[in-house]
Amino acid sequence: MKKIFFMLMVFFVVLSQTLSAQRLFPNKNKQKDNKTEEQSDTNLPDAPKEYEINNIRATGTEFLDAGALINISGLKKGDKIRIPGDAVSTAIRKLWKQGIIGDVKILIEKTEGEKVDLVIALTERPRLQKFNITGVKKGQKQTLSDKISLIKAKVLTQAVLKNTELTLKKHYVEKGFLNTKVTLKQVRDTTIRNNSTILNINIDKGKRVKIKNIDVAGATAFTQKRLRRKLKNTKEIKPFNIFNSSKFIKAKFEEDKDLLVKFYNSEGYRDARVMGDSIYKLNDKQIGIKLTVDEGRKYYYRNIFWKGNFVYDDKTLGDILKIKKGDVYDMQNLEKRLNFSQTDLDITSLYMDDGYLFFSIQPVEVAIEGDSIDVEMQVFEGSQANISQITLNGNTKTSDHVVIREIRTYPGQKFSRSDLIRTQRELSTLGYFDPEKVGIQPQPNMQEGTVDIDYTVVEKPSDQVELSGGWGGFFGFVGTLGVVFNNFSARKIFKFRDWNGILPSGDGQRLAVRFQANGRSFQTYSLTFTEPWLGGKRPNSFSLNFSHSVQRSIDFTGRVFGSLQVSSITMSLGRRLKWPDNYFTLSNSIAYQRYNLDNYSNFIFSNGKGISNSFAFNTTISRNSLDNPQFPRSGSNIVFTSSITPPYSLFKGEQNYSQISDAEKFKWIEYYKFMLDNSWFTPLIGKFVMNARAHFGYIGAYNQQLGVGPFERFVLGGDGLTGQNFLLGLDIIGLRGYNNNSITPTNASGGVVYNKFVMDVRYPISLNPAATIFALAFMEAGNNFGNHAEYSPFELKRSAGFGARIFMPAFGMLGLDWGYGFDNAVNATGKSGGQFHFTLGQQLR
Repeated sequence: MKKIFFMLMVFFVVLSQTLSAQRLFPNKNKQKDNKTEEQSDTNLPDAPKEYEINNIRATGTEFLDAGALINISGLKKGDKIRIPGDAVSTAIRKLWKQGIIGDVKILIEKTEGEKVDLVIALTERPRLQKFNITGVKKGQKQTLSDKISLIKAKVLTQAVLKNTELTLKKHYVEKGFLNTKVTLKQVRDTTIRNNSTILNINIDKGKRVKIKNIDVAGATAFTQKRLRRKLKNTKEIKPFNIFNSSKFIKAKFEEDKDLLVKFYNSEGYRDARVMGDSIYKLNDKQIGIKLTVDEGRKYYYRNIFWKGNFVYDDKTLGDILKIKKGDVYDMQNLEKRLNFSQTDLDITSLYMDDGYLFFSIQPVEVAIEGDSIDVEMQVFEGSQANISQITLNGNTKTSDHVVIREIRTYPGQKFSRSDLIRTQRELSTLGYFDPEKVGIQPQPNMQEGTVDIDYTVVEKPSDQVELSGGWGGFFGFVGTLGVVFNNFSARKIFKFRDWNGILPSGDGQRLAVRFQANGRSFQTYSLTFTEPWLGGKRPNSFSLNFSHSVQRSIDFTGRVFGSLQVSSITMSLGRRLKWPDNYFTLSNSIAYQRYNLDNYSNFIFSNGKGISNSFAFNTTISRNSLDNPQFPRSGSNIVFTSSITPPYSLFKGEQNYSQISDAEKFKWIEYYKFMLDNSWFTPLIGKFVMNARAHFGYIGAYNQQLGVGPFERFVLGGDGLTGQNFLLGLDIIGLRGYNNNSITPTNASGGVVYNKFVMDVRYPISLNPAATIFALAFMEAGNNFGNHAEYSPFELKRSAGFGARIFMPAFGMLGLDWGYGFDNAVNATGKSGGQFHFTLGQQLR
């Protein structure tokens, strides 16, 4: 309608100029008397007349090319046109379409018989010199400038100005400012001698508009409250509602109307529709929304028929579909059971896991009687597809064989969708690639019955650096220096040209070096090497670890009067299992530790001197099905560990341990120890994820007279880090809301049994692989017991709080928590109260 009105306006302007306001442009041959001028006027046609253009020129141009504009008009010398007529109107429209003309007229300059001289009189639109934004904070100006994309020398057409206004309004409408006003004012730039202008943009955001109430008219099957909950991004104002915004966004509102219809459909109302909506203003800050729905009737399944299935019979497919006669008619649920179910086997998975890549199924309603519907499942099975070729792209640093060995699809084998999904999970958890960008693209060839599979990965930094330090007076250096190369390559050590960084990389091996010190009072050194595929053919991991720690007793003069040294070597061999399923791994290790005490008064040895040896066989069975190592959304991680030493005391026969010194008792440490750690992840509403964990530890003695020694006990409380009390030979278990190591049995170096329960809810702030950030709120409880008889699983120290985690490839997982302890710690009076905790790493316990 606007275009028609505009064209009519142009036509009338041209008509008025040609019929009633025609005049000759002054020129160097200007008539010298009124008689001649009068004669020219009388020669103008009273009715449309055909002329031949003798000459045509353009005036009013400063920076535009006059010849080019004449060409754009379509008029040229020698053309025969009718004046007035369509040719003139068409020429004006062509010039207007360019958007660079402010005003345009086509006038008669002179007529001689059947010939006419024309003038295109126009004005140019101004060009932008610069623009200014006012009415908003300085920090917002750059964001707005990027959105409107105004550049210097841009012609300020009406479309440009209108788009600028609409873009700015839309920006603020999306933030809930529905009454935003944008004023554009052009000011001629007098400092420059050209057609330049300064554009002043003033923004008045107004007040943020919130949704006061939402009404759904016509709804009888469900309550208003339940229907409002189905509107995901359109919410009413509620007190203390920090997770859902009540601002109105038109695009989100349209999406929510679709969600409302889908909800009705899922409840059997297949004919439900949103008939209309209205948004009304309550005041400057609030609006109301009214939706009108037509629910229709509720439908149920009656009969389900199968057609075209030969590989599986009707009963088998029906058992997987799990829809019976009389069930509520829900097409959304039917679609999940046919094509993709996150919890159960679906029909498509049944076929595609058996190679039927070209399988398809289409449900068709074949009869509707009253409230009952018959559905026919039209099945196309096709033929089984074999994998023809595998291609890999994007691994610029990691060697091909490291990626290929994690791929579960091989050329020649039958296609399997579950193998594709599992491959994506394995590549995501390697730690070398961005888990959000692991791409899998099957390329089927129905004629040949084959499929090519393209895998795409995006490398991300995987090495980690731990660096902190300071100077502690006479204690010396205080801090930690560590580096972990998670994608190390031992075979390239002497191939310097193949190095991709400061060390050779790309073969998936792990090399970790760490040094930690608290001045002269404590130092520890460790070196760990891990080969995940020993021999390169099977996923049998091999790991070797060396460590040495020294803790000294130092007085304030700097004199050392005692020390404890611990040296250890651990060698382990692990492998993946196929039973009970292929998420399980088994690892066995042999560890030797030597404790050398020299007048170390802080330990239980009565004279502070002695040497203890520990030779333990460790077995770990774990099942890890997490979908993402940094921010899991689903899956679980279950770890059972047992550590067993030889029962030395049973070989010695009867002993009177009251007559034996502590150093002699514990020369060879003996114990058996079991630990169970469970962690489950479950997606909640939106992006929220719940993590529930349970932990249990038990250490026992072969000889009850000897009892459990001072080593390998449990210490509970705090952030789970050793802090300044490095506690060599002990298991440190975190419990937020309490001081470090504060949940320790009285008169004991640690507990012999503990349990702990944790539940937290996580919300991702950023899933960027360069910095994965999420917030969390938690509740946890646990306790530590000095002997087995005192163990009470529900006698717990409780706490709750909130925190945040940030994962950076160079530093690993860093966390900060605030926890409030509701109970008293050991030997403490009153509640533990609020505590801040700093954590390192993805802690399991």
